[in-house]
Amino acid sequence: MHIDKFEEAIMNCRFCFMCRHLSAIGNVRFTEVDTPRIRAAMLYGLRTGTNSFDDEDFVDALYRQDLSACCVHHCVNHYDENGLALAARADVVEAGKAPEAVKKLAAKFVKSVGWKAEGAGDVAWFLDETTAADKAVVTATKKLFAAAKISPKIITGGSIGKALKVLGFLPEAKAAAEQFAAFLRAEGVKTLFVSNPAAVNALKQDYPEFGVKLPCDVKCTAALVVQCKIKFAKAAGEVYPLADDFKKNYENCGCMEKALAALKATCKPFGTNDEETYCCGEGAVVLDKLHPELVKALAEYVAARADDPKKDKIVVASAYTKRVLVKYGKLNVVTLEELAASCL
Repeated sequence: MHIDKFEEAIMNCRFCFMCRHLSAIGNVRFTEVDTPRIRAAMLYGLRTGTNSFDDEDFVDALYRQDLSACCVHHCVNHYDENGLALAARADVVEAGKAPEAVKKLAAKFVKSVGWKAEGAGDVAWFLDETTAADKAVVTATKKLFAAAKISPKIITGGSIGKALKVLGFLPEAKAAAEQFAAFLRAEGVKTLFVSNPAAVNALKQDYPEFGVKLPCDVKCTAALVVQCKIKFAKAAGEVYPLADDFKKNYENCGCMEKALAALKATCKPFGTNDEETYCCGEGAVVLDKLHPELVKALAEYVAARADDPKKDKIVVASAYTKRVLVKYGKLNVVTLEELAASCL
């Protein structure tokens, strides 16, 4: 089983309460089953034969997880409870016990695999579906490319494998990754800018795990601010940045902080601590499609921690996080691209 690779997490997390407060779903459902300790205990029970994927409540708990990885990031021993959860989902799928809603969603992503490119040259921008749905973010990013004197080939299309991996459909995720890598190779892409942090993580971490080699260098759009020597006319002013699940807990790359420094932003702390995730299930990629009621609760949880919800300018790295915080939290949220474009 895939979870056998995470025996250290199973054996240690099942006895530990230390990161209980970092489970975003546990914080809005007020249930022990939605904490790393109980999930690890249930998976220990699976290995000993006292638990089974036939238990629908058990499987549902595995698909409720926010997958922010903040528990791993802040664990003193860095036990990979997040990796364990993803492995458990893969085992659920291989056992043929995936919930119907999960199977239907995975089928849609498999069907969506395919892309097209507009423009010329070896520098491209992957405009994923989540980012493309936010016209303000698209417009802002185009302004940044223009300021950097870059005319990227724009690539649009469906799944590149991340959502399929998160849902536990590993062969399908690998197949999508291989197809996207082949597409980039055929297009002659040498540098690929990517807006969505989940997509960046897929290309930089998931693809090597699958043994899929990319023909290009991958950069998040924060690189436009940090590396492309854009001249900004004014400072960003006072903002409340929310640490991104992928950029902080998965990769710990620090690109958001570097970009905000380049924009001369005055950064104010948000919330009660800097360990929690405030990204409303971004790490779970499709949580809003499986459990919109939980995403709504997460956004309301975040909104309750804002000092001045209407006036405070909150900066995020993901169009997903912006969308749910505006929709459910009624907060004043911009992406990093929008903030940077406003400083031109």
